[in-house]
Amino acid sequence: MIKIYHNSRCRKSREGLQMIQESNQPYVIFDYISDPLTANELKEIIIILDIPPIDLIRKNEAIWKSDFKGKKLSDQQLIDAMAKHPKLIERPIVIHNNKGVIGRPKDRILEVL
Repeated sequence: MIKIYHNSRCRKSREGLQMIQESNQPYVIFDYISDPLTANELKEIIIILDIPPIDLIRKNEAIWKSDFKGKKLSDQQLIDAMAKHPKLIERPIVIHNNKGVIGRPKDRILEVL
């Protein structure tokens, strides 16, 4: 089953969801804004994506610029920041068969479908 970590207010995330819907494969949506991910869930996603935590952070978000930009943060501190402020998480994240991608650009989603 395909998992999409989705923010319905984000155009790129909605485009990613549409690609998955058009694939006619079973999927489940995780709205991580209304139901935030825990630090442990984020760690599992980061392992599947095979990226450092900093690569999952949206660096243009106001909360990043005001509270975190320019600070030397550990991986755990970055994960904790994303758990506390879900808007910091890049989107959409698509996971299928234990492979995952950040769907930016959206064509990357094809790598896991």
